[in-house]
Order: sequence, then C-alpha cells, then structure tokens
Amino acid sequence: MSKIRFHKLAALVVLVAFAAWMGTGEFSSVGSAQTSPEEKPAVAETPKAALRTVMVVAPPRVEHARAIRISGQTEAEKRATLATRAAGIIAELPVKQGDHIKQGDLILMLDAEEKAAAVETAKAVLSQRKAEWEAAQKLTKAGSAAKLTGDIAWSNYQTAQSQLQASEAELSRNQVKAPFNGVVDRVSVELGSSVAQGGEVATILSLDPILAKGEISERDLRYVKIGDEADVSLINGEVVKGKVRYISRDATSKTRTFPIEIAVPNKDNAIPAGMTAEITVRANPTDAVVLPRSVVTLGKNGDLGIRAIDAASKVVFYPIDLVDDTQKGLVLGGIPADAKVIIAGQDLVKEGDEVQAQVADEAALKKLAESAAGTQ
Repeated sequence: MSKIRFHKLAALVVLVAFAAWMGTGEFSSVGSAQTSPEEKPAVAETPKAALRTVMVVAPPRVEHARAIRISGQTEAEKRATLATRAAGIIAELPVKQGDHIKQGDLILMLDAEEKAAAVETAKAVLSQRKAEWEAAQKLTKAGSAAKLTGDIAWSNYQTAQSQLQASEAELSRNQVKAPFNGVVDRVSVELGSSVAQGGEVATILSLDPILAKGEISERDLRYVKIGDEADVSLINGEVVKGKVRYISRDATSKTRTFPIEIAVPNKDNAIPAGMTAEITVRANPTDAVVLPRSVVTLGKNGDLGIRAIDAASKVVFYPIDLVDDTQKGLVLGGIPADAKVIIAGQDLVKEGDEVQAQVADEAALKKLAESAAGTQ
C-alpha cells in the first residue's frame, strides 16, 4: 500500500514540474539553446578567390622608322611603240631585240631613193643661190649693181633653204629614230618587208631608273612624302634601294588607295619590267617599343592591342599602332611610357580584372633589350 502511494506521489511531482515548465514559454529542443530575437544568426564567411598572377615588363623605348609595306611590280620608266609615218619597203633595219640604243639612233629606214635624190638636188640649188647672193652683195657694195639685184638674190637664197628643209623633212618621214636612250624590247617587222603608214615597228623601253609601282592606303598616306627612301624586295630575292618619286593625289575609286612610284637605279638594265615586288617605305622615326608577337591580343571591341596593368594592379587595354614587323619582334606605337605590359597570362584576364603582377625574370628582360637594340 505504501508502495502504491509513493508512485502516485512521484507522478504528481512530475506533472507539477511539467506545468511549471510550460508556463515559462521556452520550447527549445532538448540539448540546444534558443537564440534570442536580438541576436543575429552567425553567417559563414566565403573565402576570397586568389588573384591571377601575370608576368609584366616595362619595355625599352626605341626610335624606329615606320615601315609601310606595299605590294607592287616593276615597270619601265618610259615605254614607246614606234610606228612609220609613211608607207614603203624596209631598206634598213639596223637593230634587233635586246640592243641598247641612244636617243636619235636609226631604228628603221624605208626605201626612199626619190626623196633622197630630192634632198641632194635641194642642197645643190641652195649652194648655187648662196653663191649668187654673195656675188650680188659684192656688186652692190661696189656700186656695179642696183640694190634690188641684191634683194632678189637674198630672196632666192631663202627660198632654196626652205626647199631643202622641206625635202629633208619628207625624207625623215621614211626614217624611224629612237626617242630616248633605252633597250629594244621587241621588233615587229623584217628587213625587205612592206609596211603601211602607221604600222608598228618596234617597242623601246627605258629601264634606268626602273620604277616600282604600288598603291598606298589612305591610312598610311600621311606618313610618306616625295624623296623618302624605300626598299624594294624582288621576287627573285634581290633587295634594291630607291626613293619615292611620285604619290598620286587622286585615290583609286574601288580600293580608296593612292598610286605611288619608287625610282630605283638600274644602270645595267638588270631589273626587268613586270617583276613582282614588295615595297617598304621608311618614314620618319617615331617613339615605339619592341615586344614579342605573342603579347598582341584582341580587346573587347575587336581591336588589336596589348594588355597592361595600372597603378591599382588592374588590367587595362591599349590599342596598338604597328610601326614595323621585324625578325626581332613587333615595333609598336601608342603604348604609354609608364605602361607595364603583360607578356604572360594576358589571354586569361580581361580589362578591369585585379591581378597579381610578377616582374619578368632577368632572362626575359635581357631578351627584350636585345630585341630593342636589334631594331635600331
């Protein structure tokens, strides 16, 4: 009986304790603490991403002549297709293909027996009229002849001179002579053949100087002027030097480019006309840097340029001006003097990114210095 009573008492104590706990309003789970409304729950911190490392360099500055490259070909300075001024049979043809000739040399002579005879007759008449005029002068001075006699003799002498000139001019119509020094490129007729008036006889070229002709873009036109030196690389591997002789002021309508001519000395006529050539015009030197080709990349607008870092270690982009493309590397303009150019990792970052810059090692710096020295 006492045992039953003890169990009832224990149950009553538990019930009272439970009721008191319910009255406190705290319902946190067993084994955990309830966060008060004033306390904010703790938030786990996200670890900061590591900055990308890039290699940078302050490239050496150089003064380098801008190289403007143009595709073109060689052409003769002068080209003449000779033709006859009269019809007839070819009596003399003293030249052949490849002959070097001088201005005034005979190229062709048509049969002109009658015209040659007319010239000889006119010379004889002129000689006689001259003697008559000289005799009339003496008689007039001596008072043995009237002044009118001397005037008539003078008029006859002048007429004879005119007749000789006309005869010689008619004879010259049967001749074809070289209009300038050059080389005979082609002979179109044979000795003894008949030709019509205006018939083609031969083609003559003047190859000294030889001209290298091409067209320069409107962007590069401002850098070139008459007298600038130029290198002409021929298709056979030979490189010759010349000077800008002509720049057109009228652009080709389809390409918006401007014809240009380079005069190249060619005393022995070794350079033929019509040979493919690459023209490199050297403009005035400009401030630039020398960098490997690998540093050039594309900006967000598709421009060619290089990436560098600013004072805040953020990536910036500089569009480039290609001054020259050499065996040592690219010569680039448009890069600020204090720029730290990214030479490794530039394609893994973009403008505005913060990066960790690492200065290029001594070997890379030495290579850049050698490249810069080799382009000057």
